[in-house]
Amino acid sequence: MAKAKVVLATGAFDLLHYGHYRFLEEAKKSGGRNPKLIVIIARDKTIKKRKGKRPILPEDQRRALVEALKPVDQAILGYERMNIEAVLKKIKPDVIAVGYDQRDIRKSVEEILRKGRSRVKIVQIGRFGSADLNSSSKIKRRVIEEWR
Repeated sequence: MAKAKVVLATGAFDLLHYGHYRFLEEAKKSGGRNPKLIVIIARDKTIKKRKGKRPILPEDQRRALVEALKPVDQAILGYERMNIEAVLKKIKPDVIAVGYDQRDIRKSVEEILRKGRSRVKIVQIGRFGSADLNSSSKIKRRVIEEWR
């Protein structure tokens, strides 16, 4: 019997929405039969550094919400200082799923894989949901507009 593949996905997952759920569903499917989906949740400090603002929900709540989703087997907080190489060594994924907007993460992973872990497959997952509600930023803007 073949060993279940480990699929790794990452993200901020602030203001969890339909696009997040579908991304995680498709990420898990990319691992084939009976895969294990592990999700790395970006730390609050990482989000502030990358996006210039704090997330709405704190990291421990975002982690718990993501882990509660049916496709997710385990959700863990990322390193305080984003370290993709350390994550790959710790998790040892067979597949890495990246979102449609995670081009920089994909590029970083590809560089690391060229250095040695070339058997890991990278899959880019498409966009889901209506265009006006398919990102946390768009949802935040809509809430502001509706409550003015």
